[in-house]
Amino acid sequence: MFQPINHHKTADAAVDQIEELILKGVLKSGDRLPAERVLSEQMQVSRPVLRDALKTLEERNLIEARQGGGTFVCDLIGSIFSEAIVQLISRHPSAVSDYFDFRRGIEGQASAMAAVRAAPSDISRLKDIIEQMDAAHENQDVTLESQLDVAFHNAVGEAAHNVVMLHTLRSCYRLLENGVFYNRGRLYHHPSARTEVLNHHKTIYQAISAGDPNLARQAAEEHIDYVRATLAATEQLDQREQLAGLRRFETTARTAKK
Repeated sequence: MFQPINHHKTADAAVDQIEELILKGVLKSGDRLPAERVLSEQMQVSRPVLRDALKTLEERNLIEARQGGGTFVCDLIGSIFSEAIVQLISRHPSAVSDYFDFRRGIEGQASAMAAVRAAPSDISRLKDIIEQMDAAHENQDVTLESQLDVAFHNAVGEAAHNVVMLHTLRSCYRLLENGVFYNRGRLYHHPSARTEVLNHHKTIYQAISAGDPNLARQAAEEHIDYVRATLAATEQLDQREQLAGLRRFETTARTAKK
């Protein structure tokens, strides 16, 4: 990951290299940097030079030194929205529709760009995630399936090789992981959703692997449309079940009084 520094350059070159790794998503929030001795050897700079570089990065709030625990990349994802807006959204479920509109557009674009720009290692990573999804589906591991769902979409965003899109998507998926917009577990408990979602991910992967941007965009958009519709159907079913339960309770209560 880390490359030797030209001896005619100073700590600025080390700063530039690490910043580039963070910007392009190679180094992610929470990643631990190698120990100072190891990192200085990999970059072929003296430890005093490296310390100056790390100090600069720390001043820029890109890395943080933890007492007795090494040096880590700071939490750089943050949130698209302020906490006040997040709480407002959580109280008004109608915002979920706007969220799906946003995801439909940006994920369609990311998938199309990935089909054009993905490197062999990107394709390999997507294939690996699909294989893990297959295994989790076979084992009926809903929790793992849900986690791999986010990992897959993150990998597509990385394969698009657009740093602004990459960090926007990561922030978007953090809200998804936190359940701000909807509980992904509910989606995977729908009778047919697990199989359908797996097939959608495979279609997106195949389109990206084939280098077909139009098909990749279409597959991503159809996936979001399906998730939106399925969650709406699940919500309606829950409401009907709740109403049926109330009716059953009232009927039982009236019968008991007689």
